[in-house]
Amino acid sequence: MKVLDLQCRLGHSFEGWFGSQDDYDAQRERGLVTCPVCNDSEITKKLSAPRLNLGHGTAPKVELGQEGAEPAGAGSAAGGSQSSAADAPPAPPALPDMPPDALQQMQSAMMKMVRHVMANTEDVGTQFAEEARKIHYGEREERNIRGQATREETEALIDEGIEVMALPVPENLKGPLQ
Repeated sequence: MKVLDLQCRLGHSFEGWFGSQDDYDAQRERGLVTCPVCNDSEITKKLSAPRLNLGHGTAPKVELGQEGAEPAGAGSAAGGSQSSAADAPPAPPALPDMPPDALQQMQSAMMKMVRHVMANTEDVGTQFAEEARKIHYGEREERNIRGQATREETEALIDEGIEVMALPVPENLKGPLQ
């Protein structure tokens, strides 16, 4: 098993597990290796120091890996709603200059929040605006929902006093949760 430290062009760091270097290369070439935060497929391997188990009771040897550079929905929560772009969403802005630990903590907190919203809301799909209105006006039971809404639908909901929140959801979290 090969564990690689990876980074997208926007600076999001993550770990990837592959059967071999060839598996990583093949998956990356097919666009299957993507950032779990922004879904960018322009991924770079970061320098890493893998742990090698070479014997019982001996100190592990550490070797530096080589860096390889290979060339990447909005959600709402009205009681937990989500809106996403139809095709490719615009790339999020670059991360601010921050210490690496702070960036990792921020990224981890965001992913935890997104997973919580995904696990605790009902996906109503493209019927989000209609369903949010029905809940707001008491025509449906109150519950946390998420789904897709156009910018115009979102603005109309806000004008009606219905609270919604855009939440970027990485593409790989839109399927079944693992």
